[in-house]
Amino acid sequence: MTLNQLRAFALVARLGSLRAAAAVLGISEPAVSSSLAALRLDLGDALVRRSGSGIALTAGGRALADHAQEIVGLAEQVRWEVSHAAESAASLRVVATAGFAEHAAGRLLDAFTRRMPVHSGGIDVVVESADDVGSLLQDHAYDVALGSRPPQATQLEVVPFLRYQRVLVAAPGHPLGRRRQQPLPLAALLGEPWFTGPAGVEEFTAESGWLAAAFLASALGVPDIVPLSSETDALAAARAGEGITLAFMHIVRAEVTAGSLVVLPVLNTPIAGLWCASALDHGRASTAARTLQRFVTTAEATAAMLAPGGSRGVARRGSKVHVALWS
Repeated sequence: MTLNQLRAFALVARLGSLRAAAAVLGISEPAVSSSLAALRLDLGDALVRRSGSGIALTAGGRALADHAQEIVGLAEQVRWEVSHAAESAASLRVVATAGFAEHAAGRLLDAFTRRMPVHSGGIDVVVESADDVGSLLQDHAYDVALGSRPPQATQLEVVPFLRYQRVLVAAPGHPLGRRRQQPLPLAALLGEPWFTGPAGVEEFTAESGWLAAAFLASALGVPDIVPLSSETDALAAARAGEGITLAFMHIVRAEVTAGSLVVLPVLNTPIAGLWCASALDHGRASTAARTLQRFVTTAEATAAMLAPGGSRGVARRGSKVHVALWS
């Protein structure tokens, strides 16, 4: 059992695809398959099997997945600490897209600084729209980008790290929440305010792609988008029965289970999205940026991002949102 084999398996387990894991690692799909074969032989378990939707883990595979990311993460920590034992760390400049900044950035970077405590210079996070992220990285304005994939990803190394789902939700007493038609006609959604965070429905995201395909392509018109100061406020407005909102399923799951929110049955939802960590390619990224890119793929990082709890550390300064986590 080697670190390279565990790294390949961890990516297959997280992304659900040998091809996707090979793309992230920059190796061939047969090389990933070879790593899995060596692990199967060593551990005496099939680890993965084909399923209708791609790759599924066996019971043994699930047990290995719980540890593989941790082992790989510990190895990266050792490399970092040894190579930077005599250095003082400068500030790490992070640019994030709005949804990620509000719902995951704080807990992720908190976990990162616990794991990599040498970041004495701190971390500054600025929120920008997805279409600006690529050029900001190439201009060296920031070290690493977190959230939606930059639409122009040339000269960037883009590492996918977390799949998410967006659903349309309303209060159970809302007229749409009481309807039982499956699915709801799109025209019925146009008469309701759609609450969002301050960025609205960002361009070049899975959400904007769904919106365009559902409404613009069918010439139904555009929903009434009402930006609020945060997605948390947008969710509160929907909860109060004032309209509807696109919410992250992992954020509202408990409320949906409890019945305080209703997921609306709308065609082609849930909307599947993918968060990525992007930095300059071909060795041009800072060591800190590459270390954060590796950290976001670990089980520790995933657990931090999906942990229950509201947003933290978000404040508006002028036209931008800064997440001031450390000074």
